[in-house]
Amino acid sequence: MFRFENIYLFAALALVAVLLSLFMAALRWKRRAARKVGDPALVQALTRSYSPRKFFVKTVLALLALALLVVAAANPRKKGATEAVNRKGVDVMLLMDVSKSMLAEDIKPNRLERSRQLASLLIDQLADNRIGMIWFAGHAYMQMPLTSDASAAKLYLQNAGPDAVPTQGTVIGEALRMAGTAFNSKEKKYKAVVLISDGEDHDAEALKVVRDLASTGVMINTVGVGSAEGSTIYDPSINDSKRDAQGNVVRTKLNEAQLRELAQVGNGVYVYLQDAGSAAATIREQLAGIEKKELEDEAFVQYHSYFYYVMALALILLLAELFISERKKVLA
Repeated sequence: MFRFENIYLFAALALVAVLLSLFMAALRWKRRAARKVGDPALVQALTRSYSPRKFFVKTVLALLALALLVVAAANPRKKGATEAVNRKGVDVMLLMDVSKSMLAEDIKPNRLERSRQLASLLIDQLADNRIGMIWFAGHAYMQMPLTSDASAAKLYLQNAGPDAVPTQGTVIGEALRMAGTAFNSKEKKYKAVVLISDGEDHDAEALKVVRDLASTGVMINTVGVGSAEGSTIYDPSINDSKRDAQGNVVRTKLNEAQLRELAQVGNGVYVYLQDAGSAAATIREQLAGIEKKELEDEAFVQYHSYFYYVMALALILLLAELFISERKKVLA
């Protein structure tokens, strides 16, 4: 049974209907124009070499070809072989701080870009596991639930930044609580969190949430981004450094103490992000110590596409339309 990969493209068939309506309107206009001449014999003499039938055939062929091109773009395909893949892994939630303090450039190019680099490496290196993602600043937002689709995770990662969240701040506790809801509450293992943040705002609730998660078997790993010396934050809206309500230049610093404590209570590891490769290796090694579970069998279906047959037929119709003349043979 044929199915279409891009079924939404069938909306373009409305263009065929519009063109058909224009064609019918053109025929009516020609008939009215002929009647205005007034002399049927004169009209027949003037149009004796024109073939309305051939004109109709050419139009129908062109419209059919256009419709077939839409069908080809929708990609008709048939289901082929199904391959079941069994994997063992853990569920990992990536929590990334996307507050404006992550735009500080005390590590180059800035904290946010370095965090993206680490997250991208982790997605690649944890391909046998299920990964979910949460962005947080003034509030936490679930970006992607647990999935084994690494390519989708990479797409979401491209949008990580202050513009992805409407409120500013650093609510680590809220992000951790949201991560807890993403895991299977019936399991007491196979679960881990990787929190990437500068930990700038002290979140008293975060430690309590970590204790609760640890009691349910979740390992909490933290990654510190930034420097103890800190840095100013460039604000593109004013083309200057960000200032507080009193007009003082804001300086953001890495809060390692909080992040270390969260990792310790959460039975995980704290990593200072200096080199993305070494940080990813440390986290991967830590996660390797978690007991792995049989993840649900994933069925990879192979599809056979047939769009080229439909496209070939459309091209044949267009060629036929091209070689059909609107003129008819006129006997001398």
